Amino acid sequence: MENQPYLSVIVPARNEEKRISKTLLAMDQYLQKQDFDYEIIIFSNGSTDKTGEIVTNFQRTIKNLKLVEREKSLGKGWAVREAILTVARGQIRLFMDADNATTLDHFDRMRHYFDSGAQVVIGSRESRDAKGARQAVSQPWHKRQLGNLGNLLIQLFAVWGVWDTQCGFKAFSAKAAQDIFSHCRINGWGFDIEVLALARRLGYKIEIIPVYWINDASSQVNFKAYLSTFRELFRIWWRLVTDAYKIRKK
Repeated sequence: MENQPYLSVIVPARNEEKRISKTLLAMDQYLQKQDFDYEIIIFSNGSTDKTGEIVTNFQRTIKNLKLVEREKSLGKGWAVREAILTVARGQIRLFMDADNATTLDHFDRMRHYFDSGAQVVIGSRESRDAKGARQAVSQPWHKRQLGNLGNLLIQLFAVWGVWDTQCGFKAFSAKAAQDIFSHCRINGWGFDIEVLALARRLGYKIEIIPVYWINDASSQVNFKAYLSTFRELFRIWWRLVTDAYKIRKK
């Protein structure tokens, strides 16, 4: 039986042939310097480009790099859930975005919390969550306004007190990952909200680190994705108030 790695890094990727090489090289550069065992999981979620081929080529030179491919895309939330529950083996399971907007070296800040017994640690781009959080380049005006509106609704209906639920840099102990993601139902962009709401419902304290976030102009998040996230938010709220998740706070 293989030894359990300390860290699993999960990257959901759909048609990321233009960005995945740079991200993989940056991850490898960071991980080679660490004193722990690790695995990198690229979950190609319905990609129709050369994402899988590129990752396969990198397996010759990057240690412990795994590729999981699914022909049909069922959403980012589904991809992350599948990877965390069925593929990842790490004591800590972290997911991050394929564009490397939050670089993997931010895990150094997370590790302090895990070493002190934390089980859920997330990154935030919002200084109201964590002092020192910042963005290299602000998002376009319309995205900022939608984000501000969305956050107010998210806090009101699902995750009070967290100003940035959507930063794609979150980590969990193996136990917390199993507890939380086994209850998740949202397959789309709103899965981050569900994950944090369920963490709270299950009694896990959410620790937050500040991140330096680099906006990617080619981001796949568009206006339609925002609307979809709002719809998913209300599904989450309804499931919480009707106890559809059938869990109790510990």
